[in-house]
Amino acid sequence: MDLRDGPEDVAFRAEVRRFFEQHMVGEFAELGGRGGSGDESFGFEVRLRWEKVLAEGGWNCLGWPTEFGGRGATVAEQIIYNEEYARCAAPGRASILGEGLIGPTLIHYGTPAQQARFLPPIRAGTELWCQGYSEPDAGSDLANVKTRAVLDGDEWVITGQKVWTSLAHQSDWCFVVCRTDPDSARHKGLSYLLVPMDQPGIAVRPITQLTRTSEFNEVFFDGARTHRDHVVGAVGDGWRVALATLAFERGIALLGYQLGFARELARLVELARQHGRAGDPVLRQRLARAHGELTIMRLNTLRSLSGVDGPVAPPEASIAKLYWGSWHRRLGELALDVLGPAATILDPGDYALNAQQRTFLFSRSETIYGGSNQIQRNIIGERVLGLPPEPKGVA
Repeated sequence: MDLRDGPEDVAFRAEVRRFFEQHMVGEFAELGGRGGSGDESFGFEVRLRWEKVLAEGGWNCLGWPTEFGGRGATVAEQIIYNEEYARCAAPGRASILGEGLIGPTLIHYGTPAQQARFLPPIRAGTELWCQGYSEPDAGSDLANVKTRAVLDGDEWVITGQKVWTSLAHQSDWCFVVCRTDPDSARHKGLSYLLVPMDQPGIAVRPITQLTRTSEFNEVFFDGARTHRDHVVGAVGDGWRVALATLAFERGIALLGYQLGFARELARLVELARQHGRAGDPVLRQRLARAHGELTIMRLNTLRSLSGVDGPVAPPEASIAKLYWGSWHRRLGELALDVLGPAATILDPGDYALNAQQRTFLFSRSETIYGGSNQIQRNIIGERVLGLPPEPKGVA
């Protein structure tokens, strides 16, 4: 694989950089790239305004086909855009679940009416989305979903609970996996519904995290309603559509995250020098190892993207999820070791966490959400290596 930019790539990268140089000013530059995972509450109103700037400039929904308001960008162009986005420390996206997950899902599986209703507000950054997958008894085991939906005239009536729902408190809509066939089991009889969040039948309860923020939530559906036409795909075909959405979650944006990881690592090297730890042979070895592993992560991501063809996540995607979640958690541990005793001290003014403390605490969740490390190892063992399935308990 040739990782160098070709002539067209060079021109496209220059165009992207010009846009950011012109618009990454004022309040947007002041955010300093904050607002990503583990920092979602920071500068939220500013980040909403940034979504409008991206939309007006035609710099969101890059990979969407042109007929749906996107640019029809190639994989190479999307990689370049995400790299430049991270390089200039642009604000964390407020509409990432809309643009990156439900938008592509609707493009592939939605009806023309659904596409006409939901895609333009996502593209304009005026409607935000959250993901209703995990439940108390169906975390990484999506097929164990118990939230149910019953058809009542022209509306689905939804009852149940979702948990670890990122940004539910800020979202206008939720894509919810429900059981619409009460006699079904496991992945059969599930449907994929689009549900408005602003209604009496929905209660959102924040989950306070180690970082003292509440990016994740519990969502309770007690007779919540949505129109019967708000089913993506066929009724009972929700498992296939839900897996397609998960496939979009493992993709090009990861390369942008990796540039953010690279900035974190560079800052650690700088802190090691400032704290007089650069000569510590153990820390030097761990920093060097982190650099080598990050390089491997980027190359493996590029290799996996070279085989992308539609919304199908290859089993190898589990390798990437297991790798980057574990790597970032180790980086958080390394960050506190670099800081030494200072890592245990908070800002005496507002007791705010610094960047290294946030990484250490929030990165624990990255080995759980999106499929826990244990689940990813099972997938790799069974679907990549061809090992026998995990033994099931005997009733």
